[in-house]
Amino acid sequence: MSSGLYDTSTKDFDRTLNLTRVKPYGDTMNDGKIQLSFTLPVADDERGIEAAKQLALAMGISDPNVAHTQKLDKAFTFYVVYGSCTHTVDYEHIHVETVQNDVMDMEEVNDYIRTHIGRKVIVVGASTGTDAHTVGIDAIMNRKGFAGHYGLERYEMIEAYNLGAQVENEEFIRKAVELNADVLLVSQTVTQKDVHIANLTNLIELLEAENLRSRFVVICGGARISHELAKELGYDAGFGPKKYANDVASFAVTEMAARGMK
Repeated sequence: MSSGLYDTSTKDFDRTLNLTRVKPYGDTMNDGKIQLSFTLPVADDERGIEAAKQLALAMGISDPNVAHTQKLDKAFTFYVVYGSCTHTVDYEHIHVETVQNDVMDMEEVNDYIRTHIGRKVIVVGASTGTDAHTVGIDAIMNRKGFAGHYGLERYEMIEAYNLGAQVENEEFIRKAVELNADVLLVSQTVTQKDVHIANLTNLIELLEAENLRSRFVVICGGARISHELAKELGYDAGFGPKKYANDVASFAVTEMAARGMK
């Protein structure tokens, strides 16, 4: 995106604004204006409003204003608070670990598979453990895909098997071996109390116990999944929001080629 003053798609934009340390802004650059919302286990009254203000102050929000309250129950209230953030972050030295490969479109992925692998790639995906949500795995696997990005079932050089939701890790592995899979895709939508961490860890432990980990390219995804977290848990890659089938496919097939999986 660009304007007559600067090109916001380049680092020159950062330098123009001197973004060594950054903070939020609303009407004026660096005014720190911020909105946050939270629930407190208190009644919807004046004491509750003061509690919300004091909490915002403790967070480094100056001049907090409780703009809205909503009674949830006799002893629970939802708050929307406005104020000015006093903190900054050192933007220049922020490093985020991301998947490092060129993202191809569907036809480019198909051509890459033909050239570098020479056969169809078998992908098995599921929402594993107790997770009953298929929105994530369906967006990647189903033919129609999501947001204009076709799913893996539409790729000519990929055989995609969507096992659905609430698939136990043991069953997921058994099916992957049965189908002679190359790539395992795990979607995790339910993350309360970090249940996804335990489930994702369990899958890797099971694969390692059966000496199967190196047999597959193993990828996980979900709203709270990052590439850094995935790597820490033993996965080859992790994909979070705004990632689509071609992002996943591009990584999977280039990783296969790098390993010599033919």
